[in-house]
Amino acid sequence: MTEPLAAADVAHWVDPAFVFAAVFQSEPHCFWLDAGPDAREGWSWIGAGTPDDPARVKMTACIAASRPDGGSPFRGGWVGWTGYDDAAARAGAPAYGEADGVPPDLWLRVDRFVAFDHARRLVRVYAPADELHALVTAAAAATAPPAHPSPAEALGAAHARHRPDEYAALIESCRGAIREGDAYQLCLTTRFEVEASVDPVEVYARLRAATPAHHGGFVRSGGIALLSASPEQFLHVDHGSDGGAVVRTRPIKGTRPRGTDPTADAALAAELRASEKERAENVMIVDLMRNDLSRVCADGTVGVDALLEVESYPAVHQLVSTVSGRLAAGTTVDDLLAATFPAGSMTGAPKLSAMTILHGLERAPRGVFSGCFGWVGDDGALDLAMVIRSIVVRPDSAYVGAGGGITWRSDAAAEVAEVGIKARGPLAALGAALPPGW
Repeated sequence: MTEPLAAADVAHWVDPAFVFAAVFQSEPHCFWLDAGPDAREGWSWIGAGTPDDPARVKMTACIAASRPDGGSPFRGGWVGWTGYDDAAARAGAPAYGEADGVPPDLWLRVDRFVAFDHARRLVRVYAPADELHALVTAAAAATAPPAHPSPAEALGAAHARHRPDEYAALIESCRGAIREGDAYQLCLTTRFEVEASVDPVEVYARLRAATPAHHGGFVRSGGIALLSASPEQFLHVDHGSDGGAVVRTRPIKGTRPRGTDPTADAALAAELRASEKERAENVMIVDLMRNDLSRVCADGTVGVDALLEVESYPAVHQLVSTVSGRLAAGTTVDDLLAATFPAGSMTGAPKLSAMTILHGLERAPRGVFSGCFGWVGDDGALDLAMVIRSIVVRPDSAYVGAGGGITWRSDAAAEVAEVGIKARGPLAALGAALPPGW
């Protein structure tokens, strides 16, 4: 068992962006789990680690010890990601293997990190005892803002895995599968790729400035990096009031663009809230997630805490629900992922049938996109977000995945437009544009 990290507070508030730039961004294996610029609630964590065996992470038991000092929910453990394709295969669906040069599972054993409590404006450093003072001093001294990222080099139009007309035809194939009774919702995805070497630190700075989100993230290991402006919390495990571990999931289904003025913006949010198609799509995934959580939760504890709430972000309005339950004693991270992952919001329902149909339609790996990323604590607590609104960076290329939930009532033109809305922000951070028609 790894020795617990020592902890000490920084005497004053420092901006996470300042600390990342001054202390961690040059580390070969580093991370920033980001509550967003100027956040006034939630937590951010910035640090460095060492690549570890993903199996070790998943054997952690979800006991989620309480925090008597009210300190950081994450006090040591792992930060990283788990991709879609291997998880789909483990769930029994046909899937593609590692085909894009990016590890399907990458987890850093955290060596040292800084935790930022945005609500209380507190900063706490965690590190081995002999390194703690130096890291506290370095974090406290990080009072100069980082340099503004340089304007993105114009890379032209990204290469799309599917042309808009091809994607529209796949939507009709999804509707055909739904008509035949093989599924009642399918999350159809595609990919946009650029062939260029980019600086992931600068790209992330542009991404978080343009499309901030409460579950943003930067995870780099060597020449591979995940940059995310994810608005969707997939799984959160923490200490419950009854002493057990409580798991929550917050699926997103339903999207509208932001309006160009307050009146138009409010109308679009109201339209989303009232849409029968979007509401039905969200409720389908809520039911699926209730079923998934019931496989690892104590009988009678799974419930819906919030249903069909509109959350607004710089580029989009989203329809969000919350499902929770109390985990059965002895549940491990592997048990929890086996029951819930890939997430229903990225597959459709019924899940196994949906993944099988989508494999035949998409005909290519999703990679890290549609997976999850975040932290898993030594105490069994965890916080994982969906890999959406994200960029995966390789040494000489980068890609952005995007998609949407298809139901019988889906309109192909509207679904194509929705994919463009979701991909536009991450592509712009890279300096790329959507291909014609998207």
